Amino acid sequence: MDYFNTLLFSYYPYIAISVFFIGSMARYDRDQYTWRTGSSQFLRAKELRAGSNLFHIGILMLFIGHFIGLLTPPAIYHSLGLSTSAKQLLAIVVGGVFGGLCAKGIYILIRRRLTDPRILATSSRMDIFILLLIAVQLVLGLLTLPISIYHSDGSNMLLLSEWAQRIVTFRGGAAEQISNIGIIFKLHLFLGMTIFVVFPFSRLVHVWSVPMGYITRPYQLVRKR
Repeated sequence: MDYFNTLLFSYYPYIAISVFFIGSMARYDRDQYTWRTGSSQFLRAKELRAGSNLFHIGILMLFIGHFIGLLTPPAIYHSLGLSTSAKQLLAIVVGGVFGGLCAKGIYILIRRRLTDPRILATSSRMDIFILLLIAVQLVLGLLTLPISIYHSDGSNMLLLSEWAQRIVTFRGGAAEQISNIGIIFKLHLFLGMTIFVVFPFSRLVHVWSVPMGYITRPYQLVRKR
């Protein structure tokens, strides 16, 4: 068990991040015509709009929340007057709200894709797989909330934060930090890293193409004939 714990939570994170970045760059370089969302927006557009908006708002806020929550050292939020238990309560509330929004959105998207024969016919196996994978990850994340409420002292949160900070700073002993943490948390971490592995081979790569340049681009000059 110690071997698998070390493999999954000391080495697998680096494998996942390497595949994420190298795979994304390789796909952009070699398969630019597949770099798209694969949208089926003309079919049941109203349902797509509702599900997509809920999903994207939820998933974006969850990502930001996880990023800040896991990588912020305790000394920083303690200096702001936020205790460990208060930070955990804040994470539970925010995670519950946006996790619920995201779950509702992905439920709509999955139902739309699997119950409409026309949309299903245009969907690849990877399209369906990635939606189901994210759905399972969301369920696992929501299941951690009652456990976190029970452990109101924030002990689990501190262990997960220490694990994440050791990973990003290349310090040893990361896996040992979460060796005794609950299986739900471990599954949640493993699936989260697996999404990074699958990312370059799915339509998720379109997030790299967010047109941020439109914010600062100059005006377009249009001349009369």
